[in-house]
Amino acid sequence: MMAAIAAAVHSAKASVVLIEKNEKLGKKLYLTGKGRCNITNAATVEGLLAHVPRNPRFLYSAFNQFDSSLLMSFIEGLGVPLKVERGNRVFPVSDKANDINRALEARLRELGVAVRLRTAVGEIVYNDGFTVVIKNNFQVKTNITVDAVILATGGLSYPSTGATGEGFLFARELGHTVVPTYPSLVPLLSDEPWLLDLAGLSLRNVRLSARLPDGKVLYEETGEMLFTPEGVSGPLVLRASAYMADRIAEKPYLSLDVKPGLSREQLDARILRDFAEQKNKDFINALGGLLPQSMVPVVVRLCGIPPDMKVNAVTRTQRTALAQTLKNITINPTETAGYSEAVITRGGIDTREVNPSTLMSKKIPGLFFAGECLDVDALTGGYNLQIAFSTGYLAGKSAVSSGCDAHA
Repeated sequence: MMAAIAAAVHSAKASVVLIEKNEKLGKKLYLTGKGRCNITNAATVEGLLAHVPRNPRFLYSAFNQFDSSLLMSFIEGLGVPLKVERGNRVFPVSDKANDINRALEARLRELGVAVRLRTAVGEIVYNDGFTVVIKNNFQVKTNITVDAVILATGGLSYPSTGATGEGFLFARELGHTVVPTYPSLVPLLSDEPWLLDLAGLSLRNVRLSARLPDGKVLYEETGEMLFTPEGVSGPLVLRASAYMADRIAEKPYLSLDVKPGLSREQLDARILRDFAEQKNKDFINALGGLLPQSMVPVVVRLCGIPPDMKVNAVTRTQRTALAQTLKNITINPTETAGYSEAVITRGGIDTREVNPSTLMSKKIPGLFFAGECLDVDALTGGYNLQIAFSTGYLAGKSAVSSGCDAHA
């Protein structure tokens, strides 16, 4: 939608056609921010780039030409007021993704963009111009001849929205390399036997790190996480997955510190104070001040102290084992939850084959790329939608600035 709008805005004579195989536009927008549409992050360009773990410098031109402040002005100019929440995340004041969709659709109509719903692209052929083979609901094939094509087909995440990877197929057929893809910003599955006991538990202000077996830290941050019947999820886990999804075969693990605000010495002093007040209690009944109740039996099991041992009998060595457990609960992911639960796709069309200043293919003149089909991805917080809007804007603008008269 952004690419079509930008193309139409920057050329009065361009004939812009938006081809959408779904019955409506913007299906993925309805899923973002849990339906509230976390449209961007109110960060500087450098702040945006800092949250892009893969190929961030490739996005420098796109972010500079259409940053979050310009996006916010654009959306509010369409009649949708915005608000900034914790972490600089930006939402419509109404908390309704549909308001964003309707505003974009209205702008497309104003600009005269031809929107073809329920229309699938079967093939894109290049020969000094493009022939786009499309078919509608009745499988009637039609050829459209155009001067430029913008591939904005998304990745593989949330296939129920129609994201099934056709863009990668078209790119390969046109001679482009597709970097292997993986689900990212995705829950992680694990067969740790104690995880099921914590299903539904949400933790705040904990520190999670993702590490390789040799101890190398891939990711580390403090925030919130959630235990599920199959593994772990929540903001920290989704962010960690961005660094782990393509390295699961290397057996990375998660280390959870449930008391990140305390050093080992401070934590030991805290445990001593709690024990002094409950010295005649069983060990398992003396941890309520340190942990959520559902977590107590799990921590008791992991630290190896007999649950019925009296607190006044706990040795210094055992107390040290408890502190070590609280500072380092290890979770070994076996796999991701897959594309059906992944916010984004990692991998995609190789950015080395795309001009970052225009987003035009270095192999096929008149072929442009935007959004998740490219090998760029960001962390949670509105950054991925900003990538979509920024690259859509730049690709649309570039397509009509390349001397073409008609565009799809």
